[in-house]
Amino acid sequence: MSRVPLLDPAATTGAVREQLDQIHATFGATPAMFRAVASSPAALASMWGAFGALGGGALGAALGEQIAVAVADRNGCEYCLAAHTALGRRAGVGREAMADAQEGRSDDPRTQALLTFVLRLVDARGHVSAQDVEAVREHGWSDEEVVEAIAHVALNLFTNYVNVALDVPVDFPTVRLRRAA
Repeated sequence: MSRVPLLDPAATTGAVREQLDQIHATFGATPAMFRAVASSPAALASMWGAFGALGGGALGAALGEQIAVAVADRNGCEYCLAAHTALGRRAGVGREAMADAQEGRSDDPRTQALLTFVLRLVDARGHVSAQDVEAVREHGWSDEEVVEAIAHVALNLFTNYVNVALDVPVDFPTVRLRRAA
């Protein structure tokens, strides 16, 4: 059971209600994570705004979801792993590619380089080396894309921590964690 109340969208007002209505329209339901985060209008605005900004970014939805499952598995976040696996499949990523991404792997060398960087970033808590950044650039990733990948990691750390710390119930089809730290 969640450690904070899961707000009923119908009982909210103002900006929170507007954002929860947008979330419902996007997902066809209001996921439990957003209902938990709605306890803080500022946190909800931050999270939903970041999802919107990054969803339209240079990396695209499919790669964003691959990053999300890699970070979720590394952090032991069952909620985010389930949600982003479903969203990745919706974005056109195959089941096997999503499972590989969960472990930080890809058949595509360019994607592999980015997932390696992302997990290095998580493991090192941001303290990556110049060589780590250069290794990503050598695979054709631009500075824009590297910075955006870091933003994806930051957003996913936020959502992982919310879901783990607040024990938000998983309302997506479950996926087995593989390599949680």
